Amino acid sequence: MKNFALIGAAGYIAPRHMRAIKETGHHMAVAYDINDSVGIIDSISPQSEFFTEFERFYEHAQCLKRDPATRVDYVAICSPNYLHHPHIAAGLRLGCDVICEKPLVPTPALMDELERLEQETGQRIYNILQLRHHDAILKLKEKVAAAPLDKKFDVELTYITSRGKWYMESWKGDPRKSFGVATNIGVHFYDMLHFIFGKLQRNVVHYSGEAKAAGYLEYERARVRWFLSIDANDLPEEVKGKKPTYRNIDISGEQLEFSEGFTDLHTTSYREILSGRGYGLKDARHCIETVDVIRTAQIVRGADNEVHPFVSRLA
Repeated sequence: MKNFALIGAAGYIAPRHMRAIKETGHHMAVAYDINDSVGIIDSISPQSEFFTEFERFYEHAQCLKRDPATRVDYVAICSPNYLHHPHIAAGLRLGCDVICEKPLVPTPALMDELERLEQETGQRIYNILQLRHHDAILKLKEKVAAAPLDKKFDVELTYITSRGKWYMESWKGDPRKSFGVATNIGVHFYDMLHFIFGKLQRNVVHYSGEAKAAGYLEYERARVRWFLSIDANDLPEEVKGKKPTYRNIDISGEQLEFSEGFTDLHTTSYREILSGRGYGLKDARHCIETVDVIRTAQIVRGADNEVHPFVSRLA
């Protein structure tokens, strides 16, 4: 049995990590968050220690190192995006391997720094890239691999996930902390696209705002028009008032359906990591490079065949 520490225990995604630790047969020894709305712990790991001050959390984890039976083996990080780098560094310096949510860090330069930290501490960093474990994604990857090498698929990716006014008041609405909507809600999809279609060859941005972004990505095996939004006004008319989220991925005229099957992907990710097959820094670098360019790119008009159809609504 491995001992885990969890940073960011009050966050939206934290319960999936708690359940993954429990379902893989391990123990959450200690958790930390500046907020104390963590009653979910009672139903998953009620014996876990909990702290709302990072200094007390860190000192407790240091004390646990005195006994091989209690020392923390892994630190799981579910904190806001801008805190990932310092929290990863803290976990490595505790002598632990680290499992972190996406995005690991905002820039390739900080990815280089994480590589140095791995070398200095001898510990490993793993990224939760859960879509790589989804059955529908794996089947599509196989289909693309079996297609003629000179075939490029035409892909249209649309993801609208409505958020209320609270979103812009939270850290997620602050681009200094979330790194913008394309990074915060898009990094999952950019990793998925790279995983399926290979290396990125072109990266063009057609629209960028605080609530939505759109652009064009060309991979070795695909041409992708993408549109991401947290604005309910962008929902198609047939969806408005019925569902808060619209997810559509069209691949050369065929729909990729992967609305189901998300429930256990964190547990699958943990099993892979604990078995030595987790995704590390090299696997995560590509999507970090992608979002870094999107955040800093000059907005261009783009050719008609490269612009997502929803962009015309924004004029």
